[in-house]
Amino acid sequence: MRGKVEQQLLANYENYYRLAYSYVRNENDAMDIVQESAYKAMKGSSKVKEEEFISTWIYRIVINTAIDFIRRHKKETMPGYEPEPSYEDTYMDFDVMDCINRLEDEDKAIIILRFFEDQKLENIAEITGFNVNTVKTRLYRSLRKLKIYLKEYEPRHEGV
Repeated sequence: MRGKVEQQLLANYENYYRLAYSYVRNENDAMDIVQESAYKAMKGSSKVKEEEFISTWIYRIVINTAIDFIRRHKKETMPGYEPEPSYEDTYMDFDVMDCINRLEDEDKAIIILRFFEDQKLENIAEITGFNVNTVKTRLYRSLRKLKIYLKEYEPRHEGV
């Protein structure tokens, strides 16, 4: 199974990078997360019993590694200090990403997987460990929250 995991990692490296970047918004940190995730995936490749689950399993590793990274670095940084994000990612609207970052980690993962990684609800359920109905509920609840959050940005753009 190790060879299949390696193939999946190589074929989807950019997707894993974008997912990690959406959490940390820093190129170097996102690359570190993907590297650590790849290491974990290769090390644990014998645990995967069926080839069809490799993709969702790796996505789950990337999400968990990103969340762990954020938790570790929150403890290390000074209160009130936020590192400058890198602005080289071309597909992101920063108002939207600011709003997505306000969501709970699980809801953020669902939004990113659905709309940025174009994952099906069934795959998201496998990745997150929720059932499909929970994914749907959290998705729609998160979209309502995002709509409210985005309204906060509207006055900044009037008259532009």
